[in-house]
Amino acid sequence: MSTPAEKHAFRVSGETALTLVAFIVFFTALLAWAFLFTKPTIEQSARAEKMAILNQILPARLYDNDPLADTLTLPPEAALGITAPATVYRARLSGKPSALVVDVVAPDGYSGNIKMLAAFNAAGQVIGVRVVEHKETPGLGDYIDPRKDMNKDRPWINQFNQVPEDLSAQQWHVRKDGGDFDAYAGATVTPRAVVKAIYKAQQFVKTHRQALFAREGAAGRSSPQTETRAQ
Repeated sequence: MSTPAEKHAFRVSGETALTLVAFIVFFTALLAWAFLFTKPTIEQSARAEKMAILNQILPARLYDNDPLADTLTLPPEAALGITAPATVYRARLSGKPSALVVDVVAPDGYSGNIKMLAAFNAAGQVIGVRVVEHKETPGLGDYIDPRKDMNKDRPWINQFNQVPEDLSAQQWHVRKDGGDFDAYAGATVTPRAVVKAIYKAQQFVKTHRQALFAREGAAGRSSPQTETRAQ
């Protein structure tokens, strides 16, 4: 038979447990409410940030659709350097294909992967590139990012704005290697990796551009995204 002291201790333990449960439920509900309340703002901010990058490489005159809504998912693709599914953004003008923006990764940067977004017109011509993530040496190889480039009038990355369609494979190298692309003295590994990656991406887009535009994606009616390899 329980003593009064044991009964009191049991009652206190029960009340404490109920209080803890109440606090857990309350704070869980509070966190869920905060998430639901801030989610639209977070998504809107992420969308605006992504659109800001696209606007740097995709001229507004080339599209009248919403490229962030007209998307396609690609599986890992060696030609693009991507090792995980990646999004393709599709631009259209009056319903006709006008440009593609794809993820490109240069795996051989001086300090590792260099992640980029590259825009191509309907013919597969490179019309713009932006570096979105890298670990290149500050003050040396990081000039591939226009925000770090000391030449504000003509950032290095702007060499990819409207690259001539008839550029040969040999021309797709830095000048030190006999090509047409400039590289700042003392930092050749980084631009060499970028030029090589964009060239390979261009070849992929030229080969598959019709399929990439034709396949249904987020703007299609039957499936939200496609993950089969372009043919």
